[in-house]
Amino acid sequence: MNDHYNVVLVVFDTLRKDAVGSYGLTPPWGDDFPAVATPNLDAFAAESVRYTRAYPESLPTLPARRALYTGQRTYPFHNGDFKLKGDFIPAPGWGPIPEEQHTLAEILGAAGFRTGLVSDLYHQFKPSKNFWRGFDEWDFIRGQETDPARSGPVPTEAEIAHWIPEELRELRRRDPAGSGRRARDGADWFSSRIIANMRDRVAEDQWFNAEVMTTAARWLEQNLDVRRTGERMFLTVESFDPHEPWFVPEHYRRHYDTSDGREQVISPYAEVPDLPADLLRRTRANYAGLVTMADRWFGHLLAALSAQGWLEDTVVIVASDHGHSLAERKHYIGKRGYPAEPEVVEVPLLIRHPAGLGAGSAVDDWVQHHDLAATILDAAEVPAPEPIAGRSCWQSTFAGGAPARDHVVVGWGSAFTVITDDWWFNSKVNGKGAFLHPIGDRSGPDPWSVNLAEREPAVVGELFEKGVAAAAGGFPQFLLDAAENAEDAPGCSPLAAAPLTRAKPVG
Repeated sequence: MNDHYNVVLVVFDTLRKDAVGSYGLTPPWGDDFPAVATPNLDAFAAESVRYTRAYPESLPTLPARRALYTGQRTYPFHNGDFKLKGDFIPAPGWGPIPEEQHTLAEILGAAGFRTGLVSDLYHQFKPSKNFWRGFDEWDFIRGQETDPARSGPVPTEAEIAHWIPEELRELRRRDPAGSGRRARDGADWFSSRIIANMRDRVAEDQWFNAEVMTTAARWLEQNLDVRRTGERMFLTVESFDPHEPWFVPEHYRRHYDTSDGREQVISPYAEVPDLPADLLRRTRANYAGLVTMADRWFGHLLAALSAQGWLEDTVVIVASDHGHSLAERKHYIGKRGYPAEPEVVEVPLLIRHPAGLGAGSAVDDWVQHHDLAATILDAAEVPAPEPIAGRSCWQSTFAGGAPARDHVVVGWGSAFTVITDDWWFNSKVNGKGAFLHPIGDRSGPDPWSVNLAEREPAVVGELFEKGVAAAAGGFPQFLLDAAENAEDAPGCSPLAAAPLTRAKPVG
């Protein structure tokens, strides 16, 4: 089909599908909450194919990147029981890319591509990680979350109290994974670190999403010579925003909350039924504001792609790794694999064909993260040096081919989720604690408010077997052991454990 396509892959961390305007969805935050503004993503969607059934392969952050960067499944985490120095391990698979797996950057580099990575996703760059492997150039934008970018001075109690309400501070006082780290002067470690990293960023272009997008635009300009040398380019752009903490310039937040009330920028990774209404609105407003800000600076990258002529021969893909629950159900703020929730697992995916094929259309093919690696190689007409688990959606989307999947299996820790046309199934890998939600017709009551697992044992058995079938080689023993533990990491944070609650069967 071609012999000249370049590729740009843009990944936003924690971008919910219902926060992207082109999907026509609205977060269920009340009629008085404005729709999240994403004008640049919407304009890009008008030139792209919009996938309505896109999902992770496994979660959270680093397992998702392993699938994105290699096209291989991370689930069921056979090589994922990590004990690494210099990092906490919030879930199985949270480690480096296995040495025996090829990365997209390595494969495309060997095929003559010039490769670049621009990222502020600090987890990629921790000790023992290797996600920059194969890139000709990689730029690490420092300072997100608890990245040890700054050592002092320690924020005062007044600074911490300004950004993090006392109702949530108690959930963040624990040290990560028993590291033994204690913040000085009595301040809690997490709050001190995130505030120290952000306290003097007063100009908008000092925010991380702005730095990521401007650095990516500069990389494109500096590598325009590939058109003369006969090379092609592959650029991966990773924006940790709109991941928490939700620091955002005030003018973005005020679009969603005009009050002068208390601030709230953290995710407690807990069920917080007693969180005051003003703090819940501020949490959502800061998230929405950061989405809008990330969209604004994505517009900068789009303008650079257009001005420099890249859009004429470049496949541009925009994706998210996962979303984030903001107390839509069960009063939970955070993300977790069990019970799995749609705000977390349903992700946006947009692919722009340089010839304009499918512009503005919606596709309901099932697509997962590891399929994007296969799709990129297909678009570039570069063969993989070894079989990969991902299945390309390039032919089904742009050449009338058959869809590659009829369901998806998403892994997270000792649980997995199976999604089909009719059902959403979530259970531990030992089959215990099943949730079964009917999603074939979403026009009725919230399907996640009922659990039909006891009423439909045959469906539960069928969907559980789909999850088992996707677990090549079966489940490792450490995962089965974890499934027996009621305290098994329901979320992603090392600093707070969320209580598990289960929807009651009906009928």
